[in-house]
Amino acid sequence: MFKKIITVAALLGAGWVHAFMPQTGTWVVTSELDGKPGRGLAIDVQNDVFVLQMYAYENNGHPTFYLATGRLVDNQVSAPLMRYAGGRHLGSGPLSGQEAGNAGTAQFRFTSGVTGFVTLPGETEKAIARFNFGYPFAAPSLRGIWNFTSFGPLGLTAEVANLTVSGPATNTGNGIVASSDGLFGCEHQTSGNAAGGVLCVRLNAQGQLQRGYLFVYSVNEGEGYLLNASGSMTEQLVSVRRLTTPSTIGTGIVFKEAEQSQPDTTLLEQALSDLATQSSLQ
Repeated sequence: MFKKIITVAALLGAGWVHAFMPQTGTWVVTSELDGKPGRGLAIDVQNDVFVLQMYAYENNGHPTFYLATGRLVDNQVSAPLMRYAGGRHLGSGPLSGQEAGNAGTAQFRFTSGVTGFVTLPGETEKAIARFNFGYPFAAPSLRGIWNFTSFGPLGLTAEVANLTVSGPATNTGNGIVASSDGLFGCEHQTSGNAAGGVLCVRLNAQGQLQRGYLFVYSVNEGEGYLLNASGSMTEQLVSVRRLTTPSTIGTGIVFKEAEQSQPDTTLLEQALSDLATQSSLQ
């Protein structure tokens, strides 16, 4: 499936870029991910400015952190890994940290927005990945409001789906999550041609397939392609965005789920009281 997504981009013309913007967040050295405390990488990229904050340990076991900044060019960046010391600590007054040495050059090359490799000073190249600690590959992770935008030879289309209803698992997935009207639903695919991705379908009122989406996602962002009414892949790329978490908390910058006001239950209370004293209930 992943190769197909790349192929679709190639079919849409030479104007498409082939660079990856690493997803902002916590990254880990995949070979060191064992459930125990270890090293971690906080990566942020804005335009082509790459910033790394790394927490690690000294050779005596004491914790420390490093900062590296550089320019991301052709999915790669090299930057000095600077150590700092003497800054403000918990409960202290104003203190300014000072550079405490250059540990050497850190080199990164990214193979997608969520995967890549790092070569740290004195070490061999190691695989790294965006750490997903909040959304397991399971049906409940799909709950919430999602936006689907497709673009390509067929033009620009967009729709929003609110997935709130849990359903059974299909033969190739691990559980459907659907809209309240039952006309839009998604499922993580665990086997078959779409294994490792998420498959969504939109039905019309008669229960016929209108279109489908097949995509991969990390946390709140997804990418894939559009399926037509016959279930065939189109050349339409799809950008997917999670607008709310499964608990309806907004994932954007400003907008949030509307707060529910407390209803006036005076009339309900009166009606319940009246019914409870009806002689016919004796």
